[in-house]
Amino acid sequence: MPLEPVSVALKFAFLAVLYLFLLWVVRSVLRDLRDSRPGRAPSFDDATGLHSATAGLHAPVDSGPRLHVRVERATGLAPGTALEVAEQVVLGRGPGADIRLDDDYASARHARIVRDGHSLVLEDLGSTNGTFLNDAPLHGPQPLHRGDRIRIGEAEFSVG
Repeated sequence: MPLEPVSVALKFAFLAVLYLFLLWVVRSVLRDLRDSRPGRAPSFDDATGLHSATAGLHAPVDSGPRLHVRVERATGLAPGTALEVAEQVVLGRGPGADIRLDDDYASARHARIVRDGHSLVLEDLGSTNGTFLNDAPLHGPQPLHRGDRIRIGEAEFSVG
C-alpha cells in the first residue's frame, strides 16, 4: 500500500515535534530554577548609557518625591499599594522574588527594577512569558518614567 511510508514518516515527524516540545519545556524550567538562586548579582552589561540618557528626567533621590511602583492589579497584593525601590526589587512567583506574584504566567524571578542614580531601570530576567512596558514587549533593560505601566502576566504596576 502506498500510504504506509507516508504514515511512518508522519509518525516520526510527530515524535520529533513532541521531543522538541519536551526539550523546550525542560529548558524553560531549568532557566527558571537557575534564575531563582538567591544572591545573584545584577548584570547591566547591556544597559550602558542608560543613566546618561535619563539624566535630569527625575528629581534626585534625596531632594524630592521618591520613585516607587504602585500596584494596579495583582493577585495577593492590595491595589494602590506603593512599593519603594531602594536598590533593586525582583518580581516573580518564586522564593527569590522580593515581590511575590501569585500568577501562573510569572516566572520564579520574572523581572527586576533597579535604581540607577536618579532613575529606575526595568529588566526582564529571561522569563518565559515576557514582561511588558506600556503594552509593548520589553527587550533589554529600559529606563522607567512616571506613569509607565508594567505588566507581568495578569499583574499590572505603574511607576509613580
